[in-house]
Amino acid sequence: MNERPSNISGDHYPIVIEADPEHVVVRVAGYVVAHSRRALKLLEAFYDPVLYIPAEDVDFTLLELSQDRGFSHVKGETIHYNIAIGGAKSVNAAWEYEDPHLAVLPLKDHVAFHPDRVDSITYYRGKGNSVDVLSGEAVMVLVAGADAN
Repeated sequence: MNERPSNISGDHYPIVIEADPEHVVVRVAGYVVAHSRRALKLLEAFYDPVLYIPAEDVDFTLLELSQDRGFSHVKGETIHYNIAIGGAKSVNAAWEYEDPHLAVLPLKDHVAFHPDRVDSITYYRGKGNSVDVLSGEAVMVLVAGADAN
């Protein structure tokens, strides 16, 4: 992928896609659903930033294809995934664009997660330090006998 961010700017709807080198981990019911150091961050118009994790960094054995679909005029059609181990909270917890529009083509083969439908999305910043994306609070991660990075 090109190292420069993809910029699609307009007066009414700016979009930026940039590489996010932080180690991000998504957890549901004690399971790691996704972890990556190769996520992409979508900065879209008036929305909060969204992380898209490469599909190969997602544990698809924990995801079930949902019947729900969505559509964005800017990004294309979405397919959604449930995370069964998360129960009702994790219905349609993740989505991806199988055939994204040109404006967001780098998001192909990447999966995003709704922060309120998973237990945590955590950035690991250096040994033992992290930020919980849901709360924005800095947290200390202690892992006995293992390095959190």
